[in-house]
Formats: sequence, C-alpha cells, structure tokens
Amino acid sequence: MSGFFGVVAKEDCMFDLYFGTDYHSHLGTRRGGLAVYDKEKGFDRAIHNIENAPFRTKFDKDFHEMKGSMGIGCISDYEPQPLIVRSHHGTYAITTISKINNTDEIVNTIFKHGNSHFLEMSGGDINPTELVAAIINQKENLIEGIHYAQELIEGSLSLMLLTPKGIYAARDKYGRTPVIIGKKEDAYCLTFEDFAYRNLGYEDYKELGPGEIIVATPEGIRTLMAPGKEMKMCTFLWVYYGYPSTSYEGISVEQMRYNCGTYMAQRDTVKPDIVAGVPDSGIAHAIGYSNESGIPFSRPFIKYTPTWPRSFMPTIQSKRNLIAKMKLIPVHDLIKDKSLLLIDDSIVRGTQLRETTEFLYQSGAKEVHIRPACPPLLYGCKYLNFSRSSSEMDLITRRVIARLEGTEDVTDEVLQEYANPESQKYEQMVEEIRKELNFTSLQFNRLDDMLESIGIPKENLCTYCWNGKE
Repeated sequence: MSGFFGVVAKEDCMFDLYFGTDYHSHLGTRRGGLAVYDKEKGFDRAIHNIENAPFRTKFDKDFHEMKGSMGIGCISDYEPQPLIVRSHHGTYAITTISKINNTDEIVNTIFKHGNSHFLEMSGGDINPTELVAAIINQKENLIEGIHYAQELIEGSLSLMLLTPKGIYAARDKYGRTPVIIGKKEDAYCLTFEDFAYRNLGYEDYKELGPGEIIVATPEGIRTLMAPGKEMKMCTFLWVYYGYPSTSYEGISVEQMRYNCGTYMAQRDTVKPDIVAGVPDSGIAHAIGYSNESGIPFSRPFIKYTPTWPRSFMPTIQSKRNLIAKMKLIPVHDLIKDKSLLLIDDSIVRGTQLRETTEFLYQSGAKEVHIRPACPPLLYGCKYLNFSRSSSEMDLITRRVIARLEGTEDVTDEVLQEYANPESQKYEQMVEEIRKELNFTSLQFNRLDDMLESIGIPKENLCTYCWNGKE
C-alpha cells in the first residue's frame, strides 16, 4: 500500500505537508518523499529510504530546508516517489497510489508512440508512477491525460499532480482507494486518511467520488471531471489498512471494527476466559466482541513498539515473521491456564498466527480459539498492493483447497463452494486450516456480517479477495 498528502496554501505549506505525510506511515515501509513548489525557487524534492528509520527522522533536515506554498508527499511500500517530470505540459511533480496489472501492454503502446525508455528500479520493475506520468504525457492536456490513465490502467489508480498553478487530484475510476479534501483558512489539503489533517486545523470539505478529477488552489477546489456512478471501494481498508481514527465514505474504521466484533460474538458459542486482539488491527474487533458477549477483554501480550514500530516491515517474509514474533511480549499472568479467544484482522499465509498461537501455548494457555475478523481469503487482490506474493498458493486457503481437491488447478465454480459458509467444502477447509495451525477452534467472520458492519450499499464495496466478485 501507499498513502499521500498534499497542501495548497497562501503561505508556506511545509509544516502541514511534513506532518500530514508522516501521519500515513502505517501505509508504507520502504520510501518516503516530499515535493514542493515555490514561486521563487521552483520545484524541490526529497526522497529517502524509510525501511529502518521513521519518516520524521529521515526528513527532519529537509523539513527545515525546503520551502513552498504547495506540495505533495507520500509514504510508499514500493516505488520511490514523488517524481518530478518535465514534459510538454511543463514541469510537474506526481505521486500515485496504484496497482497496474497491464504494465507490459502499456509500455509497448507508449514505445510505439515514441517514448524512448523507462528507468528500471532495483528489482528490475518499471516505476509505476513514472509509467503513469508517461501515460498522461500522451495527451494534449493534463485533464485528458489523467482521465486516459484512469481508463487505460487495469487495476487501480489514485494520484496527485503538483504544478505551478495548483494540485490536480484524481480518485481511482471505481473509487477503490480514497482521496479526501480538508479545508482551513487560506489552505486546502488532499489526503488518503482524513485523520491526518485534523490536528493540523483542517475541517472536512469533501471526499472525491469514483473517477473524479479536481484541481486545488489556495483559492478553492474546482471539479474538472464529475464522478462516475459505479464504486467498488476496497473493504479491507476498514478491516485492516485504515488507521482507527480515520473514516471512509463517512464510516469510522474503529466503529466498523466494533461492529464486526459484535456480529462475530452473536454467532459464536464458545465461552473462553478472556477475549484478546492481535495488536494492532485486531484490538478493536476484540473490544466489539467483548462488549457484545460480556466476556472480559484483556491484553495477554503487548506489542513492543519503541524499536519495532512498523507493522509489516521489512518486505522479506521470513524477516517479517521473525520481527512479528519478537514484537509480542507475553503477560504470563493473563495467559497461564486460561482459555483465550484471539481475534486477528485476517489469515493470509497463516505463518504468523500459527507462531503466535504456539507462543501462547508455550506461555501456559489452556485453549486458543481463533476468530479472523474477515472471511477466508481465496483470491489474490488485483486492485491493491495487499501483498507482493507472486502466487495465490501463498494463501493458506488455496494450499488447503489444493490438498482437498488433489490439484492446484481449481475452477472458479469449485472456489465458490469454498467461499460459501453454508457449504460442506467450506467446513472442510476451515477444519483443515484449524488443524494445520493448531488452533483449539477456528471460526471466520462471515462476508454478509462484515459488509453489514460497514453499512454502505454492498454494491459499492469490492469483495474480490473473498469471493472473486468485483
């Protein structure tokens, strides 16, 4: 994932830009970047590796040296950005939140139109933000170029583009990721997370609709392309990605997680001694469960954040698993001889949760009942960089299904049976996962309950990773 923040102001914007961007640190682990425009100095930019140090530490010097009345910043889990681009549109800076599934096709098309080269990143991939800029530059003006990129890209694309005249912003064609605008006297901001502007003195102004394109200046916001009618926003933003104090489409992330826990408790029959959440995203779900069930909420292990503050850093899976284990410190008095019900946001590969469960048994737990806050993940996400996995067989569900079916080549019709919580195949899959991960019991949240927990029309939410339906 990635997050971004932009500011257009009548005075210097660096304070708001610096802290607003930093408030997106939970969405990325590899690169941070800032780009500003000043009427006298022109464009200035800084990009740093933030894999082993917080954003503020790396950008403290830039914060004091950079100057501008307009700027954009990003936290990225993948590519270095923002980029400064010189084109027939003039010079601009661009940052994106995207997943491009048809990169090769687009690159070949652009080569045919005269583009000479793309710079490869260290992993050999083309920088997606550079590719988006190249698409935009195929058209006669920025508005046409941005709209062309939205139409051409298979996957998702939200962006901010900083020019000497203002910041252009566009939300993904189907609204898969958010773009939200805040307002205060003499300034506007654009952000992925709305909580990022509240301590900076901004108030809610508007949330862009699907495919909407606007331009922001210190004088106001002007819509350049009206929003479309169809929206498929990522449901996982509420379940996991979103910071607890943020809201999307007017729906609080924290409240949604309480609602999830409530529905899970209503369908459950076990009576553990305590309910707990895997820090951090599982905690609110567990509070909701505890409030509904009357079973005490407790924290049998504590996440040690002073030296391991990042939730999913580094990018190498084996190291992530090790760090996840190192971060959890047991409270033995709350574990020994206890029956625990543990809620996590999801089960992906299963490795970390299996190790967490073993860790609880070793600390004296009598039972460990696992309750993921979302349904079994059956499909790799096509729309967000939820994982860099190259194969759906990295999902524990798909490995278990392959064993049950005797083949990895499973039809979508069969997968739909495994997605149905009322089916025998679903029960078999859940039981196999339970045994493999050594849980006392396992019960996933249901898709219908999870969608009800959000409360916006179900047709406006993407559920592809759970049922293969966009």
